Amino acid sequence: MAKENRTESRELSDVVSIIGPGMQVVGDCTSDGVVRIEGRVEGIIRAAKSVVVGKDGFVTGDIETQDLIVAGRVAGTITAQSRVELQASCHVEGDIRSRRVKLEEGGRVEGRLHMGAETSKPEMPRKGAGAPQMSPSAQSGQQKTAPRGLKKPSGSGS
Repeated sequence: MAKENRTESRELSDVVSIIGPGMQVVGDCTSDGVVRIEGRVEGIIRAAKSVVVGKDGFVTGDIETQDLIVAGRVAGTITAQSRVELQASCHVEGDIRSRRVKLEEGGRVEGRLHMGAETSKPEMPRKGAGAPQMSPSAQSGQQKTAPRGLKKPSGSGS
């Protein structure tokens, strides 16, 4: 009984999911813990804790995680909330968004690098959208009178 309770109380974030050498996954992968890729994945990978793409690993699709280590190949957009480590043997084709990035000498990146506190994708304006929309609270705070220095036109014409 005690052994069962210990395994059940194990945190999901401690679980490591492995896509081993010679294995191919077609479709999206989601994990509350760590995903290690030594084979091939064609699809989006989302891991709450981290993703490790081994030297022989190959991902065709986006990766979204907290921390990422790449030693193999990735063809897709990488979004890591904390950090990305690109090892000397890596080859990344796609944009990288993260607070911190470490690129070892010899690593190859073909894409844009976006670093900073905000790592989420920027919202693109919708087609036909003009000026930025204001929130209702911002609109209610706006004055409905003419700005200072401008006079309202008088109806007398003089």
